[in-house]
Amino acid sequence: MASGSEEKAAVVRVIGGWACPYAIRVFAALKLKGVEYEFLQEPAGRKSELLLKSNPVYKKIPVLLHHDKPICESMIIIQYIDEVWASNGPAILPTEPYARANERFWAQYVDDKIAPAFLVLRGRTNGDKDEAAAQVSTALEHLEEAFVKCSQGKHYFGGDRIGFLDLVFGSHLGWFRAVEKISGIKLLEEDKYPEITAWADRFCTHHAVKDVMPETDKLVGFSTNSALKAKPTTN
Repeated sequence: MASGSEEKAAVVRVIGGWACPYAIRVFAALKLKGVEYEFLQEPAGRKSELLLKSNPVYKKIPVLLHHDKPICESMIIIQYIDEVWASNGPAILPTEPYARANERFWAQYVDDKIAPAFLVLRGRTNGDKDEAAAQVSTALEHLEEAFVKCSQGKHYFGGDRIGFLDLVFGSHLGWFRAVEKISGIKLLEEDKYPEITAWADRFCTHHAVKDVMPETDKLVGFSTNSALKAKPTTN
């Protein structure tokens, strides 16, 4: 996942985890912009000194280190990438203010509704699994409608190209299939969410995504092995 020479890799580094959706969206954003980076895998079950130094407030991954200056929180990191490397290809965030605000709203909705429900379905936090599955179903219904409005008949939430909401929502797609296997509950059904399922296939095969999106069985194994460890430290 690291790329480029050691000199270039030192300029941009990402403290994260290969299975972490919040890190995956950062990796994909950097690849969209053609930015070379070094991936620093955070050790499982503990927090590295570099993480604690770089994000002393939340102590969570991912953290982007740009010239050794830390930027924390995945959505903030993506916006930073979009602004700093503005000339590297198309913008990630819409330029039109309403569209920009709309994508930010739905991106926060994804992390508020889907991520916590997945933790329940994986058995990582306490809660009713049927209620968690229903929460995901409701979220997908809203996102199916949002896709139609945001995409305007094109391939992505961002239109012709992957945008901010694509990255935020898309970073959870690997875990959709893994959570289905772990919980035995079908979530992403093509007949119920045709637009989202078609979008998901396009997103996962995109050149900026396919190499950073973990395989389902690998995620299942990761979830099983980490079931007795501390709660995820991701954002």
